[in-house]
Amino acid sequence: MLELLQAFSSRCAQIDAAIRAGDDCRVSTLDSSVDDLIDAIVKYQATNVLEIYMQLQFVVYLLEQNADDCATVTNHAATLSHLLDRYFGNPVKRRLPQAAERMPEPEGYLPNMDNGNFLNSAILETLPDRVAVLTRDYRYLYSNPANCAYLGRKPIDMIGRHVAEFIGPDRFAETKANFDACFAGERREYNYQRASAEGMKLIRCRMSPLRDSGGRVIGALVMMENVSAPEAVKA
Repeated sequence: MLELLQAFSSRCAQIDAAIRAGDDCRVSTLDSSVDDLIDAIVKYQATNVLEIYMQLQFVVYLLEQNADDCATVTNHAATLSHLLDRYFGNPVKRRLPQAAERMPEPEGYLPNMDNGNFLNSAILETLPDRVAVLTRDYRYLYSNPANCAYLGRKPIDMIGRHVAEFIGPDRFAETKANFDACFAGERREYNYQRASAEGMKLIRCRMSPLRDSGGRVIGALVMMENVSAPEAVKA
């Protein structure tokens, strides 16, 4: 699933580049291949709950991108309904489909930082602070709008990508010990400085372990908050 999502993100970036270059022929060619990727992602049979989440989030992304096209929204809504029925069954039947019943217990899931409950993305979407969810191999599973805006990326561009691609290898080397401690079950909190157009700012970073229903740490919830005015921090 990650490979398909990464291919989709890469293809969208290629289309954006072709549009900027005014290459209509290449845009048309790439558009047709995007449809094939969307079809492959939707038809993919998830093998664990984490892949189900990614697949459903992808369709939600498509709905958001085409919100002003009624016909397309209807099609994507039907796709979302189909996926929900595939994995969770028709609510009238009150049972899971056989494919879902055979699903193994997932190694990873998107829980809240409280005893393996669902991560409430609806709340995280509205927070002014930057929020990200990373897996144990330091890859993005979720990034809220504030963090996406700061990094200048779309949410779909970040899924499955290593955090070092966005914060740089030096910053990653500095903070890797905090990630590893968090993955070992510790809560971490520390401050760091970053340069901005307004000067230096002090950022507070909080990392909380994410656990599945069995208590295993499967990732980290990272929250970054600006805690000082630029002039309050010495360069």
